[in-house]
Amino acid sequence: MLTTHPFQDDKLREECGVFGVWDIETAAAVAALGLHALQHRGQEAAGITSFDGAGFHSHRAMGHVAGNFDKDEIIRALAGRSAIGHVRYSTTGASALRNVQPLFAELATGGFAVAHNGNISNAMRLRRELNARGSIFQSTSDTEVIIHLVATSGYRSLLDRFIDALKHVEGAYSLVCLTEEGMIACRDPLGIRPLVMGKLGEATIFASETVALDVIGATYVRSVAPGELIVVSERGVESHRPFAPARPRPCIFEHVYFSRPDSIVDGASVYTVRKAIGAELARESGVEADLVVPVPDSGVPAALGYAQESGIPFELGIIRSHYVGRTFIQPGDQVRHLGVKLKHNANSALIKGKRLILVDDSIVRGTTSLKIVQMMREAGATEVHMRIASPPTRHSCFYGVDTPERTKLLAARMDVAAMNQYIGADSLAFVSIDGLYRALGEPGRDLHGDVAGDVHAPSHCDACFSGDYPTALTDHDDSEQRGQLIPIERYA
Repeated sequence: MLTTHPFQDDKLREECGVFGVWDIETAAAVAALGLHALQHRGQEAAGITSFDGAGFHSHRAMGHVAGNFDKDEIIRALAGRSAIGHVRYSTTGASALRNVQPLFAELATGGFAVAHNGNISNAMRLRRELNARGSIFQSTSDTEVIIHLVATSGYRSLLDRFIDALKHVEGAYSLVCLTEEGMIACRDPLGIRPLVMGKLGEATIFASETVALDVIGATYVRSVAPGELIVVSERGVESHRPFAPARPRPCIFEHVYFSRPDSIVDGASVYTVRKAIGAELARESGVEADLVVPVPDSGVPAALGYAQESGIPFELGIIRSHYVGRTFIQPGDQVRHLGVKLKHNANSALIKGKRLILVDDSIVRGTTSLKIVQMMREAGATEVHMRIASPPTRHSCFYGVDTPERTKLLAARMDVAAMNQYIGADSLAFVSIDGLYRALGEPGRDLHGDVAGDVHAPSHCDACFSGDYPTALTDHDDSEQRGQLIPIERYA
């Protein structure tokens, strides 16, 4: 089998998106619409859990939101005025219905459902400890650790149990939880993964991105603050700050690739930031050329910024087909190679005899860039210059992103000159990490300073570029001490 998203196979994938709605008729239908808007964050599975005042109702399925939540009988069965939902991109070995969220359990305090975006970096150690105390796990998801920590907490109220549970976990989490008493939304103390709050009439909405609010006609209120826990119930909306203050480190790759360009992330327009990154690229690594061509679709905003800053015309030299299914049978290598063009094809009449600047958001394994450069040359381009709207990805992510093992990251094995030779371009350049921060409206990032005390210490998590991880990596460190490498992939 071969995915018919060949260029997307060489991208970092955000592993999930969450959505919650409190106090509205047909809450499950609203949740389904919100999940449609978040489909880009997870395309392997989707689920919705609702509460009707008397009981919880769940539907979880492999595949896209469309096809699983577009039947009236399914939505009617998800009764109630409150619901949470989840879209998931599963990693290797985790594609199973038992891992599809929201996860649900009957606790001593009542029903408890949770949807999680992120990754708990000490989940394996916590799981061993919980198993030793008698906990029986039903999934391989790191999210289930939270449920068991809540269940075994010594505190009496559910809210106190929940806070106690979170104080045991490390890593990244944006959570939306549904209980018999209300809805809980929270974000880890560093705010690594995004979460926003909105209003739809009297209803309260939580979502991974503002675009989900737009789709359902809700008004954006604000981002859930790093370390904030919000409880919505019949008493109203309550904000809690149960964690020690910390300098926020939201994921910078949300601005580069993960979020939809029409979203607002931590107060910044993703589209505007991506155009600014392209302008930084043009200033840092300009080259004479005839056309600026984006690698669709994620390279478009940065290519526009590059073109406007450089004065070189922007053109669609690669045309993307939007009508190709997810997978199809590949009978041999020759057909597999031809299958690449089902998704993207060179606009030969435009690019023949031209010097091109190709703009993409990132290089991960390098296979995508190699194919694109080859495609442009076969279509008659006289020069092909690659410009990348992020710094070289040299390190794995442990915070809810499906990253190849470090040995498979091209930039971890090669310098830029060797990478350029590998992909076969006339030149290759990445935006500097300072340029990336400037595109966010900040002065830059001093990679050589004291991260703990330097005023230039990063305001975002950029560990995939810098190797500067903002939290402990307990499971990874444990595995290295045992001389075993655990998979980078997580089961978020």
